[in-house]
Amino acid sequence: AARWAKANPNVKDNALEDAMQKQKWDPSVKSLTAFPSVLAMMNEKLDMTQKLGDAFLGQQKEVLAAIQDLRAKADKAGNLKSGKEQTVTTTQEAGQTVIKIEPADPQVVYVPTYNPTVVYGAWPYPAYPPYYYYPPGYAAGGAFFAFTAGVIVGNALWGHCNWGGNNVYINHNTYNNFNKTNIQNGNWNHNAEHRKGVQYRDQATQQKFGGGQRAGVDSREQFRGRADEGRKDIARGDADNFKRDAATSDRAGNREAGAAGRRGDTGSRSPSAGTSDRSAGAGLSDRSAGAGNRASAPSGFDGIGSGEQTRASSSRGASSRSSAARSGGGRSGGGRRR
Repeated sequence: AARWAKANPNVKDNALEDAMQKQKWDPSVKSLTAFPSVLAMMNEKLDMTQKLGDAFLGQQKEVLAAIQDLRAKADKAGNLKSGKEQTVTTTQEAGQTVIKIEPADPQVVYVPTYNPTVVYGAWPYPAYPPYYYYPPGYAAGGAFFAFTAGVIVGNALWGHCNWGGNNVYINHNTYNNFNKTNIQNGNWNHNAEHRKGVQYRDQATQQKFGGGQRAGVDSREQFRGRADEGRKDIARGDADNFKRDAATSDRAGNREAGAAGRRGDTGSRSPSAGTSDRSAGAGLSDRSAGAGNRASAPSGFDGIGSGEQTRASSSRGASSRSSAARSGGGRSGGGRRR
């Protein structure tokens, strides 16, 4: 919403109301687009925004009481007065004193800018200093209390604090006009779907509102790995079964591979094979097959066999050559017979 407001600074009044109909934000966020400086502060200080929102959801009554305490401090310090921008009144509601701050003109809102450590006097919680934000163009060294330019809000303001009831009241007529919807309930209610899965700060709030996030959780569950199931199997002792199954599978695979290898060797010795088994990587022709098919063209690998066969053939060849040499030598040395 803050980025949209920054990108569309000239969209105002009725055009702003129409533009908000295209957005899926919470209606309370839509109404803040009329106050870009407030949205800018909330966007730049997201930790403050989340903490304040979580506190309101979990301790709505206490948050509203804290606001009244701070207003009383500012009033006592003389820093909370009526003027052309706002009207300050003190009333009694539900047996308690309530300080109300309302626009002097219901159609125009001036957003105050101030240093809380000055306006409220001495800060009672030094360990938790207050947040404050100076909008663009504001001189931090100037007046400790000032107003931004007035904003014509039209139907953007549709709620106010019901101090006596410790909740936020919605003027449903104005709300319906701004949000182009039709509600009848006068109390503001949190819509958990707009939280987009962000966790709540405590279990009580999570249990109260977390049910609205079930759809998002279920959708994430569909894409989540099933490692938990595997861990449960291991815890039950099934991991040993996995190991045994894997080992059995490996042994079976080895036996299959061995059997296939032996069948391949048998086939290579068979006269009916006729060709070498190049796919087995041996690159060897079957001499037996070659002998049974002597009419076929000689192979470049003919005569190549196993190591033992090769050595035996080599020995026979050497013996033959040796015998031939002895015979030839005798005849040569003996001369011609008569």
